[in-house]
Amino acid sequence: MNEKKTTRRYAMEDVPAAAEALKRGELVAVPTETVYGLAARAGDDAAVRAIYAVKHRSPEKPLSILVSGMEMVEAYTRNIPAAAWRLAEKYWPGPLTMVLEDGGAVAPTVTCGGSTLGVRCPDHPMTLALIRALGEPLAAPSANPSDLPSPKTAQAVLDYFDGKIEAVLDGGVCDLGVESTIVSLTGEEPEILREGGIPGRELLDFLKEMT
Repeated sequence: MNEKKTTRRYAMEDVPAAAEALKRGELVAVPTETVYGLAARAGDDAAVRAIYAVKHRSPEKPLSILVSGMEMVEAYTRNIPAAAWRLAEKYWPGPLTMVLEDGGAVAPTVTCGGSTLGVRCPDHPMTLALIRALGEPLAAPSANPSDLPSPKTAQAVLDYFDGKIEAVLDGGVCDLGVESTIVSLTGEEPEILREGGIPGRELLDFLKEMT
């Protein structure tokens, strides 16, 4: 008789173990300042597909990636505009996702065959430590089944996915509890695609002041 798998609850000292789990193709939930994310290695297509399966996420909805900073963005996107550097300097780490031109280095399932890629540097020490230990970005949508509330605690993640994912990094309660603001920088003018932790008007006004 098979024993039911139990999802591990990890602390900061377990970040290396979480990184090893990701390298094996496992899914690990991670804390950010917004909500918990369900993470896989951004270059592991099978693991990224597992995110979609566990979340019951529509295969037409692309994922963003979590990075440790702009040096990682340079390796995964191309034709980065000056506005991206200015926004990153002011708002990263933080609840800002920038949509840039994809550089072709992530698994194809991440972008759903599109030409753009969302990138974000999360403001949480555990997840930043995990990305650095892994040495590559995480594909990490919110850690909830589609159409259910995004989790703000590790226990909420377990309530959704205990036994279905390898581990959750327990980083406490998410400070903001709302998703990141998404801004596209691939067109002639910046465009707010989703309102979130930073008012979209604030971002646009900041960019106008810098021109």
